[in-house]
Amino acid sequence: MSMNTTVGAKDKLWSKNYIFVCIAAFLMAFSFFLLVPTLPFYLRENFGIGQTMIGVVLSCYVVAVLSVRPFAGFMADTYPRKKVYIIAYVLFVLSFIGYLGITETLGMFIALRIFHGFTFGTLSTTGNTLVIDVMPSSRRGEGLGYYGVMGNTAMAFGPMVGLFIISSGNFTLLFLTSLATGAAGLVFASLVRTPDRAPSPTPNRAVSIDRFFMVEGIPACLSLFLLSIPYGMTTSYMALYASESGITSSSGLFFTVMAAGLIISRLSSGKMVDKGFVTQTIRKGIIIATVGIAFEALLSTVAARSIAAGYVVYFASAMLIGYGFGTMFPAFNTLFINLAPNSRRATANATYLTGWDVGIGFGMLLGGALSEWNFAVCYAVGTMLAIISLLLFVSYVTPHFDRHRLR
Repeated sequence: MSMNTTVGAKDKLWSKNYIFVCIAAFLMAFSFFLLVPTLPFYLRENFGIGQTMIGVVLSCYVVAVLSVRPFAGFMADTYPRKKVYIIAYVLFVLSFIGYLGITETLGMFIALRIFHGFTFGTLSTTGNTLVIDVMPSSRRGEGLGYYGVMGNTAMAFGPMVGLFIISSGNFTLLFLTSLATGAAGLVFASLVRTPDRAPSPTPNRAVSIDRFFMVEGIPACLSLFLLSIPYGMTTSYMALYASESGITSSSGLFFTVMAAGLIISRLSSGKMVDKGFVTQTIRKGIIIATVGIAFEALLSTVAARSIAAGYVVYFASAMLIGYGFGTMFPAFNTLFINLAPNSRRATANATYLTGWDVGIGFGMLLGGALSEWNFAVCYAVGTMLAIISLLLFVSYVTPHFDRHRLR
């Protein structure tokens, strides 16, 4: 009887600490997604720059996130993880104050975005590892899935709220809302209590790339990179693309439908991962997402013939992309964790998130350049990249994972 009680307690997922981490993640993501679809409008209105330059400015944020990820993983594995998490959260929230005052020059805005990227990269890497510390390993796939739902729920409402706020041209209210939401998240983050963990014994070890980046994860990282390029295009330019295609009403609902797909898929995909179907789940997600991206490429053509059909394609692509990426997210995360020893969880997460960030940044940059020519071409290129990712994952990443997995 006592043994069964112990096992039941050990396998409890919804502890107080897990709930606090999830709420903090939701509020962080909400403050972030308020700005994702709205900053292109802000840049165009306040600085009068074109699509290519908008892509450059937006990608600076992701480059900053990318550059700090490996160091964030190293710090989270070496120093008290909770302290790194809280410091990063404080700096992340303070970044929003800058948007209220730095509007005079584009250079100052870029500098602020780079600083904001540093804080977000450190915070998301540490938070993604902290949540693993407060959940049972037997329910890791499920736990990561629900944790991801927090970001997906924020994606459902953040862009819609952000676009609603700027519909009146009130960017100050937009930035104040982000600041308030982030501050509320910091309160919940401070309530998290993590288990004691012995410091990582690395001070005398020679500096090498594997201290900051998990070499075993490079093949999967490349596959994820190719997938995140069209995802970056979607989150940054879909509102503009829809507007140009004649879909002018309820454009913010695209992100709500997309988030609904993400949430629905996560409720089942995490459980499949815990049953051992890691690569199979990723493969399924890639196929579904690829179809959704292809629908995006067809949007302008379909909408030109029938606006009603255009709306169908528009929201169908949102659901498919959301469901596809939501299916693969917890599986990809688990894949990286299973390639690393427990002492290098944060490094594994940093590698996973680095592949994602590089693609998002490149997608913003490439999307900005291609959209000057044609949005449909932009998403056609994204479809091809997703197909290449699928072929790479099936032919190389899966057998590589089967050979090198530690659990």
